[in-house]
Amino acid sequence: MDEAPTPSDKRSGDPTPGGIVRGLLRSADRASLATALPGDGSTAGWPYPSLVLMAVDHDASPLLLISTLAEHTRNLLADPRAALLVDGTAGLDDPLTGARASVLGRFARDDDPDRRVRFLRRHPSAAGYAGFGDFAIWRMTVERAHLVAGFGRIHWVEADRILGEPSPPLAGREADVVAHMNEDHSDAVALYARVLLGLDGDGWILTGCDAEGVDLRLRGRTARLSFDTPVCDADEARVQLVRLARRAREQTEA
Repeated sequence: MDEAPTPSDKRSGDPTPGGIVRGLLRSADRASLATALPGDGSTAGWPYPSLVLMAVDHDASPLLLISTLAEHTRNLLADPRAALLVDGTAGLDDPLTGARASVLGRFARDDDPDRRVRFLRRHPSAAGYAGFGDFAIWRMTVERAHLVAGFGRIHWVEADRILGEPSPPLAGREADVVAHMNEDHSDAVALYARVLLGLDGDGWILTGCDAEGVDLRLRGRTARLSFDTPVCDADEARVQLVRLARRAREQTEA
């Protein structure tokens, strides 16, 4: 008998271990960050876990907006190696049947303005402090991940199996795609949330569009809707978005 997909499998169009990790990264809006305490005192070398808001780059590389005043940032300045725990078990009766991944890599400050914009669309509340001089975007160069996708589904996965292909033509038009959908096709966005994802509430908006799907947000809630097939540019994304809207309308009329 085929194994039933986990919720994380359904969020990702790629059911391989690397695809599940990538789906977890794209779906998560927060993570547990583990860094190493520096120095030569009694706490030197101890792991230091903290909760962080997270977005991802177009290839699914994690992005954090963090302050140099924070303990975890000081840790990264001393040792850029870190791990992020991304958790896809929310809402399950037995969380241990769900997917989660420990993603290992090295962080470095990244001053690319497009990545800052992408993070702030994902987390609009962060705009209130993003301009402070001590805050900056840090990007993880992923090296590998340890995936547990339920009982007996345990894998080490290398970065080349996790990260998606960058799509510069789409990245350059992402802001236009998101603004167009929110301003001119809010009815379609509402259908994505209500019909295709089974979400309640009014006022869902798109916050991101990448090669594999779109990100949605309603106040403190986020969601992920995958495309049927990956896209390379804004025109292909439009075709997928129209197809998803048509499917949602057909389901409401059935």
